[in-house]
Amino acid sequence: MSDATEAVRRELLAEINAQPGSREALEAQHGRVWDTQELGQDFEVLGFAAPLVVVRRRSDGVRGSLFFHHSPRHYFAFQAD
Repeated sequence: MSDATEAVRRELLAEINAQPGSREALEAQHGRVWDTQELGQDFEVLGFAAPLVVVRRRSDGVRGSLFFHHSPRHYFAFQAD
């Protein structure tokens, strides 16, 4: 099976993890940021395709995606589908 998004995702993954920055820097750039525990409280994780995670927001059932970087693990830039 071929993944048409793989090349783009690899580029994004390298870019995001090259300079992950602090939580405060991510919040200034993207707004709300979640750590792993907070993510589980606010969202149901439906799948991962690094550097993206597909989620369903628990408060209203809205499906969407977030970017994440690996270390420290932060999720950011929620975008509803």
